[in-house]
Amino acid sequence: MKFKELDLDPRLLSAVDEAGFEETTPIQAQTIPLVMTGDDVIGQAQTGTGKTAAFGLPLLNAVDTQSSDIQALIISPTRELAIQTQEELYRLGKEKHVKVQSVYGGSDIRRQIRALKSHPQIIVGTPGRMLDHINRHTLKLHTVKTVVLDEADEMLDMGFVEDIESILSNVPNKHQTLLFSATMPKPIMKIADKFMTDPKVVKIKSKELTADKIEQYFVKAKEFEKFDLMTRLFDVQAPELALIFGRTKRRVDELTRGLQARGYNAEGIHGDLSQDKRTSVLRKFKAGKLDFLVATDVAARGLDISGVSHVYNYDIPQDPDSYVHRIGRTGRAGHSGVSVTFVTPNEMGYLRTIENLTKKRMEPLAPPTDKAVLKGQLESVKQDIKDTLEHDKHLDRFDDAVKELLSEYSPEDITRIFLSEAIKDAESVPVKIAPERPLPSRKVSQSRSGHGRRGKYNGHRGGGDHRRHRSNSDHREGGRRDDRGGKRREHDNKRNGRSKKSFKIRTNLEK
Repeated sequence: MKFKELDLDPRLLSAVDEAGFEETTPIQAQTIPLVMTGDDVIGQAQTGTGKTAAFGLPLLNAVDTQSSDIQALIISPTRELAIQTQEELYRLGKEKHVKVQSVYGGSDIRRQIRALKSHPQIIVGTPGRMLDHINRHTLKLHTVKTVVLDEADEMLDMGFVEDIESILSNVPNKHQTLLFSATMPKPIMKIADKFMTDPKVVKIKSKELTADKIEQYFVKAKEFEKFDLMTRLFDVQAPELALIFGRTKRRVDELTRGLQARGYNAEGIHGDLSQDKRTSVLRKFKAGKLDFLVATDVAARGLDISGVSHVYNYDIPQDPDSYVHRIGRTGRAGHSGVSVTFVTPNEMGYLRTIENLTKKRMEPLAPPTDKAVLKGQLESVKQDIKDTLEHDKHLDRFDDAVKELLSEYSPEDITRIFLSEAIKDAESVPVKIAPERPLPSRKVSQSRSGHGRRGKYNGHRGGGDHRRHRSNSDHREGGRRDDRGGKRREHDNKRNGRSKKSFKIRTNLEK
């Protein structure tokens, strides 16, 4: 279905066209007409399927811009998702002049109070900060006509149910409710029963949730081997833009420092970073100024990041759904993607659980050989030389030095010395990653072994994302906050996800 076939305001269609979209995604095609007719809707959709526009376009379409009342409320589990949703709605609604305001913890509440006085028509925010504004009487919801519960399974995991109930108690009884979730466990359906009236269910087919274009692999390795194996994989695979997932905030910090020490262009995000820092890191990553983003599941949840070529699961998630969320960040918009999951021997049961859920088997990777690593590094150096010759217009300043060197040494010797300086053995920089508490042992009927490889010699890239489990209380991620922004219960549900396809890793020379 094309967007122009929907009965949307021409100004919204113009914004959609400007964004380069013509055809709706499955979740959009099925959801938008239902929302526009006033139905309550339950949408099962993974991040990256276009669900923001699925609820955003009909919300924007219904907004009366002549009114200064708050007409729609969007509740998000994380600050990042709230900001992202606000930005997308702003882009889609700017020609219609719809005012959208986000409110979230970790940011100056006084600034938000001033912004709320400008009479936005749509509010996007996290539950804790919304309640804070409600209690301060700076956010009044008696005019709200539509409520969106975005990433409902995530909010359930983070313990926001009571907050949501408190917020909805301030909304008129007669209103439209839209609920979106990547998974539909029983607790989510109970929320739907309590807050929704005869909801229409839009469920994306399994194949659309499992990212067909992602080639999935696993590397069987001991805990202390994983970091060196992962960086060797970078040199063979040469990822364009990569995410690395770890289980805890401590893990993210250690991985980030380790990658930076080895020369990789990497940054990390997790719940303990300031909002300004997290926003800055994400902007750099989206702008291509970072090669690797290391993150916890919660910090990365809901982020719409395009162009990710590789996802590395440094820590395997405990729940299959987390795996789906992680790898779903690559292989988007018709492009192929690669995911690599590192699995310790006692975690093979978790890998089997993921495969059973996704109905796909991950292919094992053997540890990359020194020859394969060197081949990838040499290809990277050759590409850098080509790029420099094409773009550096001031190389002639070295002409005298070149003549002098060539008079004393052969071109072969000079090239060998250059390569020895350009290609360093990354493992000569020791990196120690503290072991995390292992996941509870899960029996597995059969086992297999896996491998890895690596790429790029300088300006390396690394990125990651990982999830913790509840027993790691000292390093949990995404704590929920009370009305004053203080941490409440930490969020660390783990999920495992789906895997598809197998692929042959190619070095740069083979491309």
